[in-house]
Amino acid sequence: MSRVPTEQPTGRERPLIDPTRVEAAVTGLGDRENVQEWADRFSVIADPSRLTLLVCIHYAKEICVSDLAVAADMTDTAVSQALRLLRAHGLVTAQRRGRVVYYRLADETMHELIHRVRPH
Repeated sequence: MSRVPTEQPTGRERPLIDPTRVEAAVTGLGDRENVQEWADRFSVIADPSRLTLLVCIHYAKEICVSDLAVAADMTDTAVSQALRLLRAHGLVTAQRRGRVVYYRLADETMHELIHRVRPH
C-alpha cells in the first residue's frame, strides 16, 4: 500500500508529477516522530558551547571534564552542565575510572557529522 498522501486537507485530490519520486521522498522521511527526534538533537548541538564540546570530544576520542574545560576555554561547571544535557539527549556517554569520568561521543553518527561539516 502506498504511503503517498494524495489528498489535500480540504479533501481535494493533489496532482502528482512523479509519483515514484514522491513515494521515495515519503519512504525516506519515515516516521514523523523520527524527524522530531532529529530536530531535537539538532537544536541541542546548535548551541555554540555544546557544539564546541562535541568537536573537542570528537578529536580527543575520550576526555575528562577538567581537560575538556581547558580545551574549550570554559569553566568546569559550564562543561558539566552542558555534558549533562548532551548525555540526556544521547549524544555523549560517560565512563568512570576511579574518581575521573571520561566522556566520548555516543555513536558513529555524531563522529561522521562533525567530520563532514568541519573544514579540514
